[in-house]
Amino acid sequence: MERRTFLHRIGSILAVLGITKAEWLSLGNRYYQALAQPSPRKLALLIGINQYPKIPALSGCLTDVELQRELLINRFGFQGSDILTLTEEEASREFIEAAFLDHLGKQAKPDDVVVFHFSGYGSCVKLETSPDTRQNALVSANFIQNSQDEKIVNYILEETLLLLLRSLPTERVTAVLDTSYYAPSTVLGLKSRALQELVEAKLAPEELDFLQQLKTQKLPSTPIVLAATSEAKQSAREGLFSGFSAGLFTYALTQYLWEFTPANTIQVALSHIENSLSKLGSKQQPALLTSQKNQHLTSLQPESIIGAEGAVTAIEEDGKTVYLWLAGLPPQVLLYYGVNSRFTLATTEQLILRSRTGLTAKAQISQIEGANSLQIGQLVQEAVRVLPRNINLTIALDTGLERIERVDATSAFAAFPHISTVVVGEKPADYVFGKLQEIPSRYGLFSLGGELIPNTTGEVGEAVKLAAQRLAPKLSTLLAAKLWRLTENQGSSRLALKATLEIISNISPRVVMQRETVRAFKTETPIKKSVQTRLVASLPTPIIPIGSRIQYRVENQSDRPVYLIVLGLNNNHTAIALYSWEIPQEPNTEDTKHLLKEVVIAPGETLTLPQTNGASEWVISGPAFFCEQQLIFSTTPFSATIAALNAAKYSPAEQRPIAPLLNSLDIAQALLQDLHLKTEMNGTATDSYILDVNNWASFSFSFQVV
Repeated sequence: MERRTFLHRIGSILAVLGITKAEWLSLGNRYYQALAQPSPRKLALLIGINQYPKIPALSGCLTDVELQRELLINRFGFQGSDILTLTEEEASREFIEAAFLDHLGKQAKPDDVVVFHFSGYGSCVKLETSPDTRQNALVSANFIQNSQDEKIVNYILEETLLLLLRSLPTERVTAVLDTSYYAPSTVLGLKSRALQELVEAKLAPEELDFLQQLKTQKLPSTPIVLAATSEAKQSAREGLFSGFSAGLFTYALTQYLWEFTPANTIQVALSHIENSLSKLGSKQQPALLTSQKNQHLTSLQPESIIGAEGAVTAIEEDGKTVYLWLAGLPPQVLLYYGVNSRFTLATTEQLILRSRTGLTAKAQISQIEGANSLQIGQLVQEAVRVLPRNINLTIALDTGLERIERVDATSAFAAFPHISTVVVGEKPADYVFGKLQEIPSRYGLFSLGGELIPNTTGEVGEAVKLAAQRLAPKLSTLLAAKLWRLTENQGSSRLALKATLEIISNISPRVVMQRETVRAFKTETPIKKSVQTRLVASLPTPIIPIGSRIQYRVENQSDRPVYLIVLGLNNNHTAIALYSWEIPQEPNTEDTKHLLKEVVIAPGETLTLPQTNGASEWVISGPAFFCEQQLIFSTTPFSATIAALNAAKYSPAEQRPIAPLLNSLDIAQALLQDLHLKTEMNGTATDSYILDVNNWASFSFSFQVV
């Protein structure tokens, strides 16, 4: 909590609020401005609530607070003493509002930086003044005002919060709301942070009075408010990761801000974040609640423009062993991040990972003589990624299945290689096996967010074992996609590359989204300036209409030739690849076998893919669903991958630039073998892949087909 244990737990603050609200609300008071420090302060109020009375507990809200706190201190230069946290029972309506007024309102001056964060349940409530309108509200820890009258609720209206944010005397205000207001009738997979609307609930009179007083105040600020969802019926979800739970939006947002400098517009940042949410199994679409277009996160300027995967949080007495906070690694990668992975410090020493629990890791410095330069707060950057070769696809069995159904499903899935099963909510998983809500006698495969995977439903009355056997080819494809997602390293790659997804039109190509490495430009000022200041016309949800012609424009701005493989899941969740066919010298000979060749991009070269010539156009077909594609670059040839591709038997009709991937799991495993560092690394197990950031880059693109 801090802030002098929130002014000795604010004593008689409730009485103060009732008597001297006008004094508390004079947030632009000249007296406080006169006390302004010579340099801007950075203030934060972070709120997280897992435990609520009489309703199911959440799991990740306290982790969200920790994720934000570590980010603000280590990446954005906040002082721990300027960050006030309210968690669990501390986060009552009265305490939250009083803390806002005291910690932020009374202290913030013009040009100060303010961050507000809330993780917990949201809900809706009808006001007596407007009974036909539902108001969004944050659910405080004491939302039931008293046991005698449970109809009166201690919610904080979203409108109240927005007015509080606007009343601050600085324009550099950012709020993050990892909550939602619509509770689905059933939740499959990930927990939802939305509480069912209480039909007869009435808002506490004190909250209504507080709102009315806020409406009379001067509102000088226009804050940036980032919300976990963009539509009323979307749910903010929280996920179970390796040893911890967290809100998907908070995790994706903080991970992005660790690795990237927020120089792009917020819309571009949200595009990256939504891409991460999609890979975590949720289709929630984050939103910017304020109306300004092309805004930047001006309130969050990092201490260093160079991103990182984490920071040093503690150093043991020997000076050689350190503890790291690794919230900057892509979430899907962290689970498999292996012992002997390596990080570099700004002073160029390497740290060798020895163990990891959740987001905290223990590492040793590789050179003892350099140990004296270690300092708490130093940023660490990924150098070598070690991944196990034996990775399974984990299927969570929905708790709505009968016990005998779960037993049969466990037995059936156990017969497949690289497939393991867990019960929903007990361990991290990739997908959920369960029944269709509208037709309970049919089984299907779902994302963790509860979305049915296309072409995975069976017939009515199908036996569980038959359902599992029917899913075998799909599971192999989904495991292949999981493997190629583990290569993502846009933030940490040292190769200077950029890829742009474009829709081809008769006038000029239209940019849909763009990915580029940023760390490679550290010492190349001319390139860095052009890359880091260019704004991309990107929407939070990239949309491509059915029938569109698309292409990738790839720029190699490094000093080495790079090789490229493009893999993906199309909108019916089958695997596809970009093929570069050799043109045979005697094309009319029936016995001539068409073979594939490497896609090579020379230093300084820009290449469009596929290289269009009428017959090789890439046209997006239906159905309306999400697509994802992975562009993987390497400084060495993809010899094993090309060999595996050539091993498949393609019919002449399949010999197109964009075609189905016939042996997707073999290809994904060959791909990791091609990226694997061939030189030995001391202590690293032989059953591991070793990937060096100097030698590979991997970009992820996701978009909605409509």
